[in-house]
Amino acid sequence: MNGNDTKRLSRLTAILTQLQTKRLLTATSLADKFQVSVRTIYRDIRALEQAGVPILTEDGKGYTLMEGYKIPPVMFSESQANALILAEQLVLKNKDASFIKDYIEAIDKIKAVLRPSEKDKANLLADRTRFEQNLNRERNSNTLSQLQFALTNFYLLKINYTNEQSITSKRIIEPFALVSTTENWLLIAWCRLRKEFRYFRLDRITRMEILTEKFEQHKMTLQEYFDKYH
Repeated sequence: MNGNDTKRLSRLTAILTQLQTKRLLTATSLADKFQVSVRTIYRDIRALEQAGVPILTEDGKGYTLMEGYKIPPVMFSESQANALILAEQLVLKNKDASFIKDYIEAIDKIKAVLRPSEKDKANLLADRTRFEQNLNRERNSNTLSQLQFALTNFYLLKINYTNEQSITSKRIIEPFALVSTTENWLLIAWCRLRKEFRYFRLDRITRMEILTEKFEQHKMTLQEYFDKYH
């Protein structure tokens, strides 16, 4: 999908949202709002109609949605919502300001349809994730979704961790944040063995189990953590 397609998709979604929230919309007002021609709005309305949206045209007044029509709510599983939040971090590294704006608006719409508990978790994960472009693609992990789940639900993790000296130890940890450096994914967690926050490279976690026991949330943001410990 190229930039023009992305912009049009964003505009079509926004027009549909506008139609749901306002009684009548004119082509002129929509053209002004989205800074496109009236002809473009005509094409957008036609595209929505072809997609099955029941748009009524009131002569001399504008467009309105058929009474009673509502967009069915989009339901995301927690892991799907988490994947989208991670994708948001990737998009924020893009240099195209308009693309970032479109994507953030889309993410906001996604968050709007999440259940309140899932919305809180999505916002927490967004706050606790940092991403730098990973240049070494061979270092990866199969545990990211599980880690996201444990992090946002405050479940303890039991891991086997191999350090740089190839010594493996068993740890009980409280996952706090996920950070991607240029080479590795890192988990910041409170280590109950060392009684301090530690970095754990995901590719060095050889075994991981989500425990049923929960821990008390650490009441600080990721930036506050960096300010305090770095």
